[in-house]
Amino acid sequence: MYSLLCKALPFNTNSVKNARSISLTLFNKKQTIDRSKVPIINENELEEMFVKGSGPGGSAVNKNANCVVLKHKPTGIVIKCHESRCVEDNRKMAREKLAIKLDVIENGNNSVEAQKKAIIEKKNAQKEWKRKKLETLKKDWIERESSFKP
Repeated sequence: MYSLLCKALPFNTNSVKNARSISLTLFNKKQTIDRSKVPIINENELEEMFVKGSGPGGSAVNKNANCVVLKHKPTGIVIKCHESRCVEDNRKMAREKLAIKLDVIENGNNSVEAQKKAIIEKKNAQKEWKRKKLETLKKDWIERESSFKP
């Protein structure tokens, strides 16, 4: 494949390494998400409380203080997490949610969530384009076939 690629390219690619890198850039259109701008949470800026949860789960939920309320002091953002019965799991999930929320507020369209959404929208647009193209090809084929019948 690399030899075919080298012959097809108009510029000089003598080494196999160059041909491989070129082929990866041409054939690998996978988009990456830039996570370099995600804010780092400082534990000194957090206020953490454990409160009693509510909902299904009986006494394991209603009597134990395993719901985590996390407040980010500089911004005033409050995250409440009660997705698990385990306090440690809820603490981890609350910090992840806080990091996502801070990223959205701080970076806006460059946040991780916005990048994921843009990638999904682009994929959906490509799928829709392919679907419409196939639909028109089918219609054209049906018209051609119906015109040949006596």
